[in-house]
Amino acid sequence: MRNIEACTQLSKKTKTSLGPNGMNKLVINHLEKVLVTSDAAVMCTELEVIHPAAKIIVMAVKQQENACGDGTNFVVTFCGELMGKAGELIRTGLHISEIIAGYETAYAKSQEIMRNLVVKTVDNPSDRKSLINILKPVLGAKQFGHEDLLAPLVADASISVLGKGKVMKVANVRVAKLIGATLHDSTVVQGVVITRNTMGSVKRVANAKIAVYAQAVEASSTEAKGNVLIKSASELMNYNKSEEAMIETRIRNIADAGINVIVSGGKISEMALHFIEKYNIMAIKIMSKFELRRICRVTGACAQVKLQPPTVEDMGSCDLVEVREFGSRHCIVMQQTEDASRLTTIVLRGSTSNILDDFERAIDDGVNTVKTICGDGRMVPGAGATEIEVARQVRAFANTCPGLEQYAIKKFGEALEVVPKILAENSGQLATEILSQLYAAHAKGRAGVGVNVSGKGVVDATSEGILDTFKTKSMALELAMEAALTILRVDQIIMAKRAGGPKPGGGPGGHWDDTD
Repeated sequence: MRNIEACTQLSKKTKTSLGPNGMNKLVINHLEKVLVTSDAAVMCTELEVIHPAAKIIVMAVKQQENACGDGTNFVVTFCGELMGKAGELIRTGLHISEIIAGYETAYAKSQEIMRNLVVKTVDNPSDRKSLINILKPVLGAKQFGHEDLLAPLVADASISVLGKGKVMKVANVRVAKLIGATLHDSTVVQGVVITRNTMGSVKRVANAKIAVYAQAVEASSTEAKGNVLIKSASELMNYNKSEEAMIETRIRNIADAGINVIVSGGKISEMALHFIEKYNIMAIKIMSKFELRRICRVTGACAQVKLQPPTVEDMGSCDLVEVREFGSRHCIVMQQTEDASRLTTIVLRGSTSNILDDFERAIDDGVNTVKTICGDGRMVPGAGATEIEVARQVRAFANTCPGLEQYAIKKFGEALEVVPKILAENSGQLATEILSQLYAAHAKGRAGVGVNVSGKGVVDATSEGILDTFKTKSMALELAMEAALTILRVDQIIMAKRAGGPKPGGGPGGHWDDTD
C-alpha cells in the first residue's frame, strides 16, 4: 500500500499538466536551475525521485521519451490511476494475483480495441499540408495557442531531412535559441547555425572548402620538456622568427590545398589568426565537441588531429558559410542547397530563456512524432476519444468474464477515464458532465467524439483533425501497464546499507585513527 501511495503521489503531481490547458510546473533541480514546463518527462528527470517504486515509473517515462518522444504524461497518469484502482481492490479483499490477471486480460482487450479505432493511415510523411495538421494537436498539447506557428516550422524542418525510404533521424533537426523578438520571427535554415561570430574579418565564403581540426590552431608544444639557452638578442629574434615561420608554413600549406574555412575545436592563437587573415581564410572556433560533430556531418569533413592540410577525402564542403544577424546577435550559418537532407536548424526567437526551452521541448515532441509516423502511420482519434471508447468496451467486456478478475478488468476501464476527466477539469468544465456526454455519444456509435478543450462540451475529434499516433498511444499503454504490474508484484523493499564502523581514510591523515 505504501508503494501504491508513492506512485499515486507522483501521478497527482503531473496529471494537472495533461492536455493543452494543462498547468505548468516550476521545477528547481539539484543544480538550482529553474525550469518552467508542462512536460512530464522533464519533471520526472529533473526531480530526484527517491522511492524505489516511483523510480520504476520514472524509468518507464524515460523509455517512452526515447521511443516516441511524446505520451510521457499519459504513462505517469495512467500508471498512477491503475495503482490507485488496485489499492481499492486490495481493500475490498481481492488478491494481488487476481488483480494482475484481470489487468493483463484488460490490456490485451484494449490493444485489440485500439487497432479497430484507427481512422487514418499516413502513407506520405512528405506531404506538408497533412503533416502540419497532424503536428498541430501534438504541439498544441505543449504550447496551446502557438501550434499554428510551430507546426509549419517543424514540418518544413522534418521534410527537408527525410532520407531515402522516408527514414527520419531526430538528431538531424537542431534548434538554435536566440533571445529577442517573438516566435513569429523564427525561421528554418538548411544547414547548421552556430550562435557565435567568426574570429577574423572574413564573414562570407561561397563554395567553401572546410578543414576541421579537433585541437587548437597554434604552435604545437614539444612532447618533452626542455630548456632553451639564449645568449644574445639576435638569438632571441631568430627563435621567434623560426616559430612564426613554422606557423606561416602550415597555414600556407592549408591555403594551398584550397581550404578557405578553418574550424577549430580549441583556441586559435593570435599568431595563427594573423596568418589565417593574411591568406584570407575564415576562422571559426567551436568549443563543443557535439557541435563539431554536427559540422562534420553537414559538411562531410573528417576532424584532423594535426595542424596539416587535409586530404581530399577528409576535406569538407559547403555551398555557403556566412555571418548573419538575427536581431542583435551575429551567428554563423553553414547552408547547403544541393544536399539539404544532412541537417536542418530551426532558429527560435523568444523573450526569455525559459520560454525558448519550453518551445524547444515542444519542437522535440513534434519531430519525434514525425519519426513515429515514418515507422507507423496509423492514427487514432485524440481529445480523449480513444480512451473513453476503450474504457466503454473494456467495461462491457468485463461483464462477460467469469471469476473475480472481472472486477480488475472493470477498474482498468475506469482508470482509462482519467484522460478525458483531466482534459475536462483542466479546461474548466465539470468532469462528470463531460463523461456522461461522452458515454452517451459513444453508445450511439460515434467513436471519434472527445473533449472540447477550447470551448464547452464535446467535439468530434476525427472530423476536426485532432488525431494521435497509434504507436505512441499503444506504447504508453504498454509501459504504464508493465510498470504497474512490476510494482504490484513487490511486497517488500529491502535496501542494502553499509555495515557500521569507521570509513576507510576517514582520519586526519587518511588512517583509521590518530594512533595508527
